Amino acid sequence: MKALFTSVAALALTVGFAGSANADYSLNILHINDLHSRIESINKYDSTCNAKGEEEGKCFGGVARVKSMLDQRRAALKDAGKNVLTIDAGDQFQGSLFYSTYKGAAAVEFMNGIGFDVMAVGNHEFDDGPQGLADFLAKAEFPVISGNIDVSSEPLLAGKISGYIIKEVGGQKIGLVSTLAEDTVETSSPGDKVIFSSSEDYLKQAVQELTEQGVNKIIAVTHEGLTKDMDLASKVSGIDMIVGGHSHTLLSNTDDKAAGPYPVMVKNPDGKDVPIVQAYAYSKYVGDIEVTFNDNGDIISAKGDPILLDKSVAMDEGFKARVAELGAPIEELKVKVIGSIEADIDGSRDNCRLKECEMGSVVADAILDRVKAQGVSIVIQNGGGLRSSIQAGEVTMGEVLSVLPFQNTLATFQLTGAGVVEALENGLSQVEKVAGRFPQVAGIKYSWSAAKPVGERVISVEVMKDGAWAPIDPEAVYGVASNNYMRSGGDGYKVFKTDGKNAYDYGPGLEEVLASYIAKNPGFKPVLDGRITEVK
Repeated sequence: MKALFTSVAALALTVGFAGSANADYSLNILHINDLHSRIESINKYDSTCNAKGEEEGKCFGGVARVKSMLDQRRAALKDAGKNVLTIDAGDQFQGSLFYSTYKGAAAVEFMNGIGFDVMAVGNHEFDDGPQGLADFLAKAEFPVISGNIDVSSEPLLAGKISGYIIKEVGGQKIGLVSTLAEDTVETSSPGDKVIFSSSEDYLKQAVQELTEQGVNKIIAVTHEGLTKDMDLASKVSGIDMIVGGHSHTLLSNTDDKAAGPYPVMVKNPDGKDVPIVQAYAYSKYVGDIEVTFNDNGDIISAKGDPILLDKSVAMDEGFKARVAELGAPIEELKVKVIGSIEADIDGSRDNCRLKECEMGSVVADAILDRVKAQGVSIVIQNGGGLRSSIQAGEVTMGEVLSVLPFQNTLATFQLTGAGVVEALENGLSQVEKVAGRFPQVAGIKYSWSAAKPVGERVISVEVMKDGAWAPIDPEAVYGVASNNYMRSGGDGYKVFKTDGKNAYDYGPGLEEVLASYIAKNPGFKPVLDGRITEVK
């Protein structure tokens, strides 16, 4: 991704701007995004860390560390007379046993305890439909905003989500406006009564409304991903800064693994520099940036860096105790050993959404193993449905559930070869966005090229025929397996919904399928066998 920033101006840790005036105003923004139910601390694979890991100092994050760091930074800043906002850019929902057990109730309890000033709606906030988000909103003691969604026809949400708010901080009005990824209807379950519109159009409208109310400092809190944030910054005048989420991007001036600098700077239509920040995901970092405005409301400097929440950050004791209390009922399930593996299974986001990855192959193979006796020969699993890796050694059910936390069920159906190719094209259509629809497979092998236009990226597809690989037959009908989310059109796999025949969406949970597969293959070792080939 670093090539993305080569043409972006001002990539320094401290960004200087021309035109400074006398009445400068500084604002410190502390922010997180995409926590994804990592209530407990995480290991280096972003999976739940265990007691041994904590003892050895190998754990990161967790809400008790987030609470501790935010309290520490806010106290220090306020003691120094600084102005502070605390922001969550969305996706508190989904990703661990805490979400499977408590849905949004645990998340909102800890967010209330931390004291956020505002939260953006993330796409995963719709994972349990409008009801799940409505339950969260009913308990939230902070505003939750999103402007390019129309919830007026959804009784559970009508009147409960504003597009923007105005907060007065240090005697200045700050406009906070939010937008959500327009493809949320494909990546989650908002229902047919929640209508999505252009985020660019909404931001232009909101800037005008806020300006008319005398607000000249406007911050967009978005859940659309860094690439989209950069596009919006370049097209919408009046947005002074973007605090983003969704793409799980680490921006940093000190970490050589970062995708770009913190902040990324983009020129808006008026030639003004717009800082964009994001702080990875899973509670591992707290973003920390100070921006200074002149009296015209233009940002004249932006400086900061994410703070890594490693062993040096002590946990808040009250939160630590509450996490342990809520975790007790699910601890027995988490620690149940279901098998062992001889090597790590890589389920990292950066691999599973871009190419053949070990976890994608393992999960797809597990599905095929379960249903091959039913005449199924092809499996397509979305890379975004795989949420963590598994370390070598004993494997617990908790680890399996961290990989597959969505409670999806195994779905089987029949589809023509042409439909299979169409599905693969969909899965490859948003690799530039590192989208979750990337197709991990079993029973087939395919080659593709990102250089080709969307819809023409598949170069070849082969299936097993008479013990050998042979080109897929567009007119032949194949038994296909996936998960119920994809089979119903999720992640853009509309062909599964419209053309899939004799569908059955109510098979066992994918977590049970994977657990059984590991259990029946003791000492299992994952391999990459070339089933997916990118042609450069």
